[in-house]
Amino acid sequence: MEAPVRLTALIITLNGERLLGKCLESLSFCDRVLIVDSFSSDRTEDIARAHGAIFIQNKWPGNAKQIRYGIDWLAANAPTEWVLMLDCDEIISPELKKSILAALENPGDKSAFSMPRRTWYFDRFLKHGGCYPDRLFRLFRPDAIRIENSGAHQKFVPAGPWGDLDGDMLHYTYCSFQNQLDKLNDYAERGARDLEAQGRKGGVLVGLGHGLWRFVDMYVRKLGLLDGRAGFLMAAHTAFYTFLKYVRIHEGGWGAPYDHGLPEADDSRHPDSTRG
Repeated sequence: MEAPVRLTALIITLNGERLLGKCLESLSFCDRVLIVDSFSSDRTEDIARAHGAIFIQNKWPGNAKQIRYGIDWLAANAPTEWVLMLDCDEIISPELKKSILAALENPGDKSAFSMPRRTWYFDRFLKHGGCYPDRLFRLFRPDAIRIENSGAHQKFVPAGPWGDLDGDMLHYTYCSFQNQLDKLNDYAERGARDLEAQGRKGGVLVGLGHGLWRFVDMYVRKLGLLDGRAGFLMAAHTAFYTFLKYVRIHEGGWGAPYDHGLPEADDSRHPDSTRG
């Protein structure tokens, strides 16, 4: 077992070579970095080890379970007082670094801190449409956080008092429209299964209604229109994702009866085969 430290960054990856190096460079102030990888086939491992990160692998069990796996691994092998959780397409800005270090010097009774996330989309950082400040609890004591699956993503819920940090976590989630559609397809599938588990009703009209409202909410009510073409494209893609999520609750017959007996699709997919 390694000696306990104050701050460990935790990153989950699958084929994250695109931005992993930049992500790790922004974490130079951390005492250690743990990467939990889902058996990448690109240069993820090489990049991780070149930056001195601890690199382990675990078959993808879902967002919340993979993050919890990393936290439990730290408790058993490399104890840490605080965890800073990132995806490998996220970068800590200098302003946020300063805020994190100040919070760790004097956390008081806080067990978690939220940070604003600024997302780059198409040709700019989005400022409207509900995309910013997009505060997330990503700095926390490992024994004082609950991690829940929320459709295609996860939600961090602190168990005790919490505070807010200044400075942005920079998010470069997509690298092209094709990349966004690839992710959207997977997100919609897992979102549909989550809604189905909740007993929610789906269908074309339900999907159209939810999708239309999502567009109006982002583009008009939350002023996504002020982000220009990028704001429109983000609202349109989000509306399409919402439609797909609800219409997929009931899959229909498709090729039946000719596809009876065929093996079912693997639902244990990682959320982002281009993570990073």
